Amino acid sequence: MANEKKKKNSFFGRLFGSRNKELSFMEEEQLQSPGRTMVRNFVNNKLGMTGLIVFLVIFLFVVIGPVYLPIDLSHADNTQTNVPPTLSMMKLPEELEGNVADITPGTTFGVGVDTAGKVYTWGHTKITDVIDLKNIPEEVLEAEIVQIAAGYDHIAAIDKNGRVYVWGNDRLGQAMLPSDITTAMMMKRDLGFKQLEAGFQFTAALTEEGKLFMWGNGNMADIKVRKEAQGNIDKVALTSYSYISLMKDGTVQYTGLQKENAIAQIPETLGNNIVDIAATNSTVAAVDADGKVTVWGNVEKGLGNVPEMSSKPVELYGGQSHYTALLEDGIVVSWGDNFHDQATVPAKVNEAEIETIFSGFYQNYAITTEGETITWGLKGYLFGSDNLGRDILTRIVNGGQVTMTVGAIAVVISLIIGIILGGIAGYFGGWIDMCVMRVAEVVGGLPFIPFSMILSAVIGTSISVEQRMYLIMVVLGVLSWPGTCRLIRAQILSQREQEYVTAAKAMGVRERSIVFRHIMPNILSLILVSATLDFATCMLTESTLSYLGFGIAPPTPTWGNMLTGANNSVVIQQYWWRWVFPATVFGICTICINLIGDALRDAVDPKTNGR
Repeated sequence: MANEKKKKNSFFGRLFGSRNKELSFMEEEQLQSPGRTMVRNFVNNKLGMTGLIVFLVIFLFVVIGPVYLPIDLSHADNTQTNVPPTLSMMKLPEELEGNVADITPGTTFGVGVDTAGKVYTWGHTKITDVIDLKNIPEEVLEAEIVQIAAGYDHIAAIDKNGRVYVWGNDRLGQAMLPSDITTAMMMKRDLGFKQLEAGFQFTAALTEEGKLFMWGNGNMADIKVRKEAQGNIDKVALTSYSYISLMKDGTVQYTGLQKENAIAQIPETLGNNIVDIAATNSTVAAVDADGKVTVWGNVEKGLGNVPEMSSKPVELYGGQSHYTALLEDGIVVSWGDNFHDQATVPAKVNEAEIETIFSGFYQNYAITTEGETITWGLKGYLFGSDNLGRDILTRIVNGGQVTMTVGAIAVVISLIIGIILGGIAGYFGGWIDMCVMRVAEVVGGLPFIPFSMILSAVIGTSISVEQRMYLIMVVLGVLSWPGTCRLIRAQILSQREQEYVTAAKAMGVRERSIVFRHIMPNILSLILVSATLDFATCMLTESTLSYLGFGIAPPTPTWGNMLTGANNSVVIQQYWWRWVFPATVFGICTICINLIGDALRDAVDPKTNGR
């Protein structure tokens, strides 16, 4: 009966309901060891386990994430500012699939025409609070459109009768058609347009006769056309602030009036056998009859590194900062900036038979002979973009790494100081204890945030962002140790009177070893609890400083300074994703750390052990 009762009351029996196996004294003692009991209590704490799992997910998210989402601190793009969360920038409407007649990628949107002349838009089409490019005018919906072009903030279209339409932002004359076009439209006369292009707040339309019409913001761009060039132009390519013309005689000329720019400096080696031209934001490329590609202008981001091609290019296309070429053998190549993977041609593109390509800004659309559309480039932003066109998700991942690193290093510094001073004060007592505690009171009485703000103001910009990060780690750790020190001191005061300490002294063990090798392991669980809770506190303090502008300054991201830009009623109301996602991730992370700390504290509390 005694043995049966022992089995029923054993931990193993209670946990698994076993009544058949009797545990030896050593087995039961091993199962009931403090470490195993603490782990069991923690695992049985549902909130603690939930917090641990979620925190580990966030931790892996910010540790592994930068490998796949590297950050470029110098990156800024005014074409991608304040884009809401979306991945639909290249998602064609189902009605357009298989019957594409024309596509033009815009900054954050796309516009296309099917074979029946109907217009479709997709992606982020909202230009301002009141202007949305998806609101296609009724007259455009009723017309049979044959050509379409998307600019920075407007769309232009031409129907089968040569009538020109413009919608979107027209504040800078984007919709102010030249008088010749207006007159022709009134007289219902078709001018015979063969090319339509839209750029940064201006538009160009070229007729079969070689006459070029340009309209829009002439203050920012050179949209004038020299009279002697009219009638001789075969194709135009637009940059952000100028344009270049391919003449009917195979030469390339700058037909604008302002020749003091990099685009107008046409290379002398360029011959008179040019077959196609294209342009990016700040460069122009031309391909001659021999297949040689020449790039000039403000060449950067690899635009001048033309790759080796298996055959001659037959068509050349330009985006915001990349080029795409369709070769004679059907192969498609891209080069230039690849920040949004716009210059990485998918393998399936070159496995298919490509009929034509539509390229612009950061998107590419390849149309196969079977009517399938293959896309590559910028799909959008899962968490949206900020006021400088930077990906919020990328900044959250890399910012979390900085915030967690600062918090972790600060806790390590705090623990080292707190354990050493607390251990010495608690074990030796007397005047040593008094001195250490008075110092701890002085340090603990310093208000950290005001102190750091004063220090930041004194230092100013004399140190780099990296040095400022190290300074915050050190200062945060140096000023955060008093709480840990008091905890260690109190625990050692109670532990130093235990029998194992007396036995160690009797055996001649050095006092330093008694403190740090015998007593400390017995209070390790409490140190772990304190460190966990301090970690969340340090993260919050660093983020508070960054939010107030006295911590790590942009462009280096932290969860705190990402919220700095949200300290604005306009941002809070209109650009919610700029503060909701960083605040949510940061809030969940700190709550999970506190849940873990509370669960650990409950696990080491004898009152919760059930023994």
